[in-house]
Amino acid sequence: MKIAIIGAGAAGIITAITAKRLNKNLHIDLFDINSGIGKKILASGNGRCNISNTRIDKDNFIGENNSFVNYALKEFDFKAFEKFCKSIGLLLDIKETSKVYPLSNEAKSVVTLLENAIESLEINLILDTKIEDIEKIDNKFIVKSLDSDSKTSKEFKAYDKVLISSGLGAAPQLKATEDGMNIAQKFGHSSNLTYPSLVGLHTDFEYNNKMQGVKKEALVSLYIDGQKESEIQGDVLFTKYGLSGFAILDISQYAVYPLSLYQDVQLSINLFPNMNRNEVLGMLESVFKSLQNEKALTLLLGIVSNKLAPILLEVCKISKESKAKDINAKQLRALVNTLINWRFKIINTQGFKHAEASGGGIRVDEVDNKTYESKKCKGLYLAGEVLDIVGNRGGFNLHFAWASGYLVGKAIAK
Repeated sequence: MKIAIIGAGAAGIITAITAKRLNKNLHIDLFDINSGIGKKILASGNGRCNISNTRIDKDNFIGENNSFVNYALKEFDFKAFEKFCKSIGLLLDIKETSKVYPLSNEAKSVVTLLENAIESLEINLILDTKIEDIEKIDNKFIVKSLDSDSKTSKEFKAYDKVLISSGLGAAPQLKATEDGMNIAQKFGHSSNLTYPSLVGLHTDFEYNNKMQGVKKEALVSLYIDGQKESEIQGDVLFTKYGLSGFAILDISQYAVYPLSLYQDVQLSINLFPNMNRNEVLGMLESVFKSLQNEKALTLLLGIVSNKLAPILLEVCKISKESKAKDINAKQLRALVNTLINWRFKIINTQGFKHAEASGGGIRVDEVDNKTYESKKCKGLYLAGEVLDIVGNRGGFNLHFAWASGYLVGKAIAK
């Protein structure tokens, strides 16, 4: 039996290894547009590779139907993943946060061990090859490609089964494309709007340049058309384009899709998440009262970053020359409100180039949740990011790729 796997990322790699281990008679061609396998694995965790997570359930995933992941997470839980890693010689470092990294703390070692497994199983790697189309004629698939260097086209014929695991558009600098989704649509699949996920957000705030580089632990609340939808506490980084940091990346997963639909998207940032309104008010009143003749600006430097202090006064329409004793009750309330409920209108994102993942994709109701075979075309399989499932930050996206690919590997080996 002859198998084609389009995309040598996590899903494609584990599919190939699992299938060949179960059925030595398979001929597997593993295609990738890059000159090597696992390019997104290498980029994960800033090169350290946040490879999985020990605490995973469907609530860590977003999509039209996130319950779709349940079977994959049950069949390929963390223990199953750990067993697979040991089978290729990869040992893991499990953090208190439940994030999982290779013990080597290096993504390169993960890819090297996967390469060794592929080579030892005699899986045929076909790299630097862009898959442009797939056809099915007389129950056999024809894979049509374009060589990345010579730009010459080629046909690979007589495949019994094909897996599309080429991801979506996040990280185009790694040659990521939506070609796999587009090919699946030719077989009758429909898709949901794709969007960058785990990404920085652009604001229309006029002082972005002056606030650039400020980092603060904060509580971030998301408002869609005026309604509060979610909140996340964590690092917020002010940038020249708007907002980033872990809390922003996390909440972007719930903000970008509504933004794509032209809804009003706003973030509220509470710079003092561990204090209530009265405590923040009391803190300001105490400082201003005890040092009445000092400039309010000077006193704010003891409370917030020196970049934020002057902007805080401008936003609250308070002169930078005002002394503490000159600040009236209304101005004090304005300062407090800004410190705990600073509103920013979101107007755009940093785009797919700076996104850690893609949301949207092929609708999962058109895919079997146990085998990941297409319900539209027998012998066609879809796994990983090409599906409308995107995970939270913390190793969840990679784990879904491993889990979905593992199920495909079991299915195509039969």
